[in-house]
Amino acid sequence: MRKALSAVVATTLALLALNVPAASAATSVNFEPRTVLGPGIPQDGSRTDQNVVELGSVTMNLTAAQSAQVVAVMRVNSATIRTLFDNEIVCKWDGGGKNAVLGQNVYQKGSGAPQWEDLTLTTSQLVHPGKAALVTCTAFIRTASLGFDDSTVNLVSGSMRIVLTTGRAIQAVVPAGLLKVDAANPIVRQPALPMFNVPAGTKSLNVVADVEYLVCHTISVCNKSKSSQASYTLFVNQWKSDGTLCHTDSTGVTLDTPYYVHHVVVPLKMSGFTVKTDAGCALRFNAYVLVKWLRGETGAVQGTANNLTDGRGSTGRHNSDMSAVYAIPVQ
Repeated sequence: MRKALSAVVATTLALLALNVPAASAATSVNFEPRTVLGPGIPQDGSRTDQNVVELGSVTMNLTAAQSAQVVAVMRVNSATIRTLFDNEIVCKWDGGGKNAVLGQNVYQKGSGAPQWEDLTLTTSQLVHPGKAALVTCTAFIRTASLGFDDSTVNLVSGSMRIVLTTGRAIQAVVPAGLLKVDAANPIVRQPALPMFNVPAGTKSLNVVADVEYLVCHTISVCNKSKSSQASYTLFVNQWKSDGTLCHTDSTGVTLDTPYYVHHVVVPLKMSGFTVKTDAGCALRFNAYVLVKWLRGETGAVQGTANNLTDGRGSTGRHNSDMSAVYAIPVQ
């Protein structure tokens, strides 16, 4: 009887094991709350010292025809001094990698501007090795005090997940540099996805765009007591085979950003953009963010961040995408 019962238990456990998705435990991770040091500005005026803290990793096996959406969310508050806060994803596979970072300054607790004291930032990207590969993505919080003294900031919560998608990655990033907007040149249409096609049977698109907006040009006169106001609108278009517009939709927001926030993350998302099948409508699309300067101090859309330190005190450097846009077809 005992032998029969043991056999039944063993068989049941084996069947349960077969029903557990491979690597499911590694495709998402929650971040433990912690207090993070923000190193003070070096007294000798050298390169700003950044603390780089690893929070967790996720993994997934991809085929050559697959991509993955990687999303990291972090919430911070209770800074003792105004502090730089960056949310970075670093993804690696054999022979390649892709990184993304977004951030802004978090005000010290009790500043009188609570909307800038408690921040939740989401960084995301599409990963497509173009070959069968095991992809490992790691989330880092990057911090630096904006005073000569060290600061601390509380990581309240956060998580990272990786979700499988089918097909190549439809995405574009703004290259390194600044796309300036001001009274003389108020409009920039970036980040932007040029014309792209989707597979037959696609019913809708999910489009995600992030703008990293810098307050004040680095070479312009700037009143640090003021702000920069701009509107940000994500446009998604479907086109006809004759090159005329089939269908369009948009979503947007207007923000007034103080100088001491310095650079602000503007997330824009359009879920469920319908793929029309009307006469003449093709499976051809484009998408872009229209950034329009309205008033106040000058501004700029920031491109890829170059030469970020791999870790505090590390001599290693890497680049990470900032302002970017991507689309995911939904069957």
